[in-house]
Amino acid sequence: MSTLHFIERPATGNPRGLLVLLHGVGANEGSLWPLSLELPADLHVVLARAPLAMGPGMHAWFPVRFTPQGPQIDPAQAEASRRALIEFIADQQARLGIAPARTLVAGFSQGGIMSASVALTAPATVAGFGVLSGRILAEIAPLIPVDIAAHGLHGLVLHGVRDSKLGYFFAERAQQLLQQLGVAHALKAYDADHELTPQMRKDFGAWAAQRLPVAKAA
Repeated sequence: MSTLHFIERPATGNPRGLLVLLHGVGANEGSLWPLSLELPADLHVVLARAPLAMGPGMHAWFPVRFTPQGPQIDPAQAEASRRALIEFIADQQARLGIAPARTLVAGFSQGGIMSASVALTAPATVAGFGVLSGRILAEIAPLIPVDIAAHGLHGLVLHGVRDSKLGYFFAERAQQLLQQLGVAHALKAYDADHELTPQMRKDFGAWAAQRLPVAKAA
């Protein structure tokens, strides 16, 4: 049983699916609450808190240092968080009675990083993943199944071209990797810094609705 703390925005009526939202470094499970309120009302949204405490109301999925050579992470903690999230998502699916085929995982910044880490290494866990102003860790490469293209995953990469924290080239690298892996995806660029603009939030909501269509009545 997962020990990750979470809050949730329940679906109205019969849920079309489950979305697990992951916050960025230095934030908490409430940081993406406003985004959850903009998503389809019949989508059950769970917002998880990262396990590493940095201070009051501040959490992280793994430590990171930003250096001239690029972000330097703690691979062991990133791996521990990846495993914890896979367990957490399975627990939520069992609790809510929602199948992996009706589950998405997405996040902002470090939360987006973790979303890609979960989906690409355990593709049977979710149907799609969203990387919002994030990147894909090179460290997960050995864990990606050789048959990942057969799992039907769909990825969404949203990134600001003026991102001063994680440069836009990280989005381009993500696109290149997903193309090499044969994973269906969409990349959208915005005139934005390291942030979630109203248009990004709108596009994310449209993607979630598209990936989890409402079943038609017989």
